[in-house]
Amino acid sequence: MRRRLTALAALIALSAPLCAQAQEAAPAPARDPIGELIASAMALVAEATQIVMMKATLYHAGAKGVGSLDSLGCKVVAMRTAATWPQSVPRRTVLFIKETVGLPMPDGREHDGYWYASDTGGKIKGDRIDLFTGEGRASMAAMAKLNLATLTVQQVGKFKGCPQA
Repeated sequence: MRRRLTALAALIALSAPLCAQAQEAAPAPARDPIGELIASAMALVAEATQIVMMKATLYHAGAKGVGSLDSLGCKVVAMRTAATWPQSVPRRTVLFIKETVGLPMPDGREHDGYWYASDTGGKIKGDRIDLFTGEGRASMAAMAKLNLATLTVQQVGKFKGCPQA
């Protein structure tokens, strides 16, 4: 349920500019209490969700210095674990990265765009993010176009314990 609400909030936040353009083009209607309620809800969602443009790099198991556990002591999860600078994106933050939606997952499903900020790295500072792709260099192939790209990263929630697989 929470994931659905988070996805709805992300959709509302991303559609806000389109709604604003439509409102500018239309003549001013009579007072619309429902529309005002929706607009205020959209404003709260936009205020509550932080969108940051971050430069991405990919990493995989088997690379020098990469272990099987993240900085929380949890097992790293392919196409889910993200390493961030804690001052920029706190650990235990659920992230939505729209550019990863639809990418192939290791189990054959399509990626839903959700990642877990559960790792850190010595070279990650500021608006940078490292995305864990899986076992070996070949695991990076599906995401190669995102390496060194600037991605839209939205903080959409918090998680407890270890990230889900």
